[in-house]
Amino acid sequence: MIYSRNRRLRVNDSIRSLVRECTLTTSDFVMPVFVMEGENKEEPIASMPGIFRRSLDLTVKECKELFSLGVKSVNLYMKVSDHLKDNTGKEAWNKDGLMQQTIRAIKDAVPEMIVMPDVALDPYSIYGHDGIIENGKIVNDATNDALARMSVSHAEAGADIVAPSDMMDGRVQVIREALEESGFTDVGILSYSAKYASSFYGPFRSALDSAPKDDMEIPKDKKTYQMDFHNSREAMNEVFKDIEEGADIIMIKPGLPYLDIVSKVREAIDLPIAVYNVSGEYAMVKAAAQNGWLDNDKTIIESLTCFKRAGADMIFTYFAKEAAMILRDR
Repeated sequence: MIYSRNRRLRVNDSIRSLVRECTLTTSDFVMPVFVMEGENKEEPIASMPGIFRRSLDLTVKECKELFSLGVKSVNLYMKVSDHLKDNTGKEAWNKDGLMQQTIRAIKDAVPEMIVMPDVALDPYSIYGHDGIIENGKIVNDATNDALARMSVSHAEAGADIVAPSDMMDGRVQVIREALEESGFTDVGILSYSAKYASSFYGPFRSALDSAPKDDMEIPKDKKTYQMDFHNSREAMNEVFKDIEEGADIIMIKPGLPYLDIVSKVREAIDLPIAVYNVSGEYAMVKAAAQNGWLDNDKTIIESLTCFKRAGADMIFTYFAKEAAMILRDR
């Protein structure tokens, strides 16, 4: 006779929801937002169906809608005009730059929205790299100084949390010191601690025109600073260093192919963990759903729930708005 039957707790939806180990809510989502110059402009991103580059005015409108749906955090990326790009990235800390204008406008329109601007030089670089280049190499410490100036500029504009995604060594400490010295003790740092050199970033780079340029004198990819996807122990080393340097939230990127890293980090630390459900992951689900190979809504919710199950506290995802609507209508 069988006394122990696990199926007793699966009899109906009420019982299943009662014993459910993790729950997905709109408060878990951070929506990446692409901003471009102009007014009343919206451009679809071909490789990311349903995602757009928007001018500042339409970005503010979108943020109001996101907040009304329960999505309370946005991650900002700028499509920078070519004439503003150089090797120093100085446009990144222009107090009247597009990023700074966008931060101010969102905080004015939706004060309770958490604004997390991306901190990296690649959108501002003529080379498409996350760092300053000297003698054909990405230089670490000079880049850190630039990232610190960028972060302080974001804080001055009203950012709640700065999100360095560059993977330079020691940049969290340099940024933290700069924020402290400038009086921004309450501005947090969400550090991309375990960011892998991944093929899943392709659609994102086309959205911002931020892929490394094909130049014989510079690296053709980001493998000298982003992590090798073969490694997991290295991720723990990166995470612990960023915590020591003052990170408030730890990011793991990409997401679905790296759930083992999310789980491993969750077991080792108590800080909040973010995970990035990146553009390639989004594009794959959308392509399969459009071809009728997957159920769009069910796949979105299952995928996002997997991040929570693995141990993530928040999910950067292009599905944020759509997922919020799905959850609302359930």
